Amino acid sequence: MTPETKKKDVGDLLLEKGVLTEKHLELVRRRQARLQIPQHQSIVDLNYASEEETYRALAELNNLEFVDPTTLDLNKAILQLVPVKLVLHYRLVPIGQESGQLLLAGSELLSLSDQGNLRLLLGKRLKQIIASPSSIHAVIKKHYGLGADTIQQLRDDRGTADAAHEIVFDLKSKDANSTGDGSVTNFVDQILLEALRLDATDVHFEPYPNSIRLRYRIDGLLQDIPVPAELRQVFDSIVSRLKVMAGLDIAERRMPHDGRIAMKTGHEEYALRVSVIPTKYGESICLRILGRQNLFLDLAQIGMEPEQQDIVEKLTQLPQGLILITGPTGSGKTTTLYATLAHANDKGRKIITIENPVEYQLEGITQIQTHDEIGLTFSHGLRSVLRHDPDVVLIGEIRDSETAEIAIRAAQTGHLVFSTLHTNDSVSAITRLLEMGIEPFLVGGSLVCSIAQRLSRRICRHCRQPAPTISPEIRQEMAQTLRLPAGDVRAWIGKGCVECSQNGYRGRIALYEFFLLNDEICDLLEPGVKTSRLRETAQKHGWRSLRSLAWSKVQGGLIPVIEVERLTSRVIDYPSLK
Repeated sequence: MTPETKKKDVGDLLLEKGVLTEKHLELVRRRQARLQIPQHQSIVDLNYASEEETYRALAELNNLEFVDPTTLDLNKAILQLVPVKLVLHYRLVPIGQESGQLLLAGSELLSLSDQGNLRLLLGKRLKQIIASPSSIHAVIKKHYGLGADTIQQLRDDRGTADAAHEIVFDLKSKDANSTGDGSVTNFVDQILLEALRLDATDVHFEPYPNSIRLRYRIDGLLQDIPVPAELRQVFDSIVSRLKVMAGLDIAERRMPHDGRIAMKTGHEEYALRVSVIPTKYGESICLRILGRQNLFLDLAQIGMEPEQQDIVEKLTQLPQGLILITGPTGSGKTTTLYATLAHANDKGRKIITIENPVEYQLEGITQIQTHDEIGLTFSHGLRSVLRHDPDVVLIGEIRDSETAEIAIRAAQTGHLVFSTLHTNDSVSAITRLLEMGIEPFLVGGSLVCSIAQRLSRRICRHCRQPAPTISPEIRQEMAQTLRLPAGDVRAWIGKGCVECSQNGYRGRIALYEFFLLNDEICDLLEPGVKTSRLRETAQKHGWRSLRSLAWSKVQGGLIPVIEVERLTSRVIDYPSLK
């Protein structure tokens, strides 16, 4: 097929409209081919266009109408035209009738066989209308409730069973394949699928005397998720289901448990790290979602500026040296490490990682998980790794002076070493290593770069609008940092829409601060050296603080001022005394 006869797709249409760039479209098509998913879904996943823009284009290409069902007044009579099971299975919402046709809004095109099946089941002629997935999900959640039908089914099953019999999922029980267990499984799946849809990183089940609190950690902050009040009555079954999936002992309810669940949904593979702790009112569960899709993020997508990408690409090609990534827990250090490691991964190199735990699995890389209880610590494992002839070594975390010393020595003897360290900024990595007892000449001779990072919530591109006001102090700071006239300073906020669940944020973006060592900085290294002195010297060579770099993302409409204040807040002074 020649380019002239090639059928236009969603990406082509968005390119014509100026929503996508040629580079974006190339990345979309690569991801589409690799994961075998629809192109419009890949565009939304990569956040290159809003859902509304993308699905309007899908509707336009297929000569269909586009609607936002959240703006419609859907009465009960309309909703009852389609059984709940069909709504949930096909993700279609009835929104009205027109000329004898039933109008069904959905985000994906129905196949001919699905159209035929629905016509037979509903006994009506159908007309499909395109809507965004977020709006469909919002309508379903509003009118049907998240898991409400499943909880009702569980309650019905309890009522018909022996009153003394409690619903507990147990692989060894005779009821392992019963309807009750199937419903518990269905409800757990609904909870996990909703977490994936919202890009949550953690799921928390918290028991209280008369209720169960369900919370998702989305974009770094916990958010309450409404659940049916009756969930308290079947919560033990939910706990048992999750414990069985994680291979844990369901009979032991007095001790903490830790486990892992491998899961797959559609094209996506992910794992759940399960933590169960006993509380006064039942077992509290935390599920950490580890998705393999994070590994395919390129450096630009996770927030690196072009000049920062160039530095990283040069660092990954070095024959030896130590590269540290610093930041608090949950700041995305692991994702950055793996994205960086992907650049260093080629057939001519042996790459070994030692981690706790191994969160993501990479093809072509040897990965080791530490086990402190049997003596396989970072320091002990690292010694063995260095005898295995690696070119590149990744150490999950430098926790003690012994691990730090081995990493430093390895970086001086022909190995490229990546690791993480808990410090407030990139410059503090130097003083942290010195405090661990590492000789200054060893730090100067091995450490090549320290990178500090934070994760900021990204403004939803669909409801982004100019901030109504900017404080004079912030405006002046931004103008000085960005070297702009004060009148040209811009800031943005998210108003809140169906695509971001009315939060104003969708996704996160990393902020990076690079500290590169040179001869002048190395000459300053000595026990007790002040970080302020190192910072002043680094500034002469182009070092910029995390806060100053964040203002460019504020100006570009990626993050709001409030996130800069939250992530890079300066020291709070005592109030002046009168």
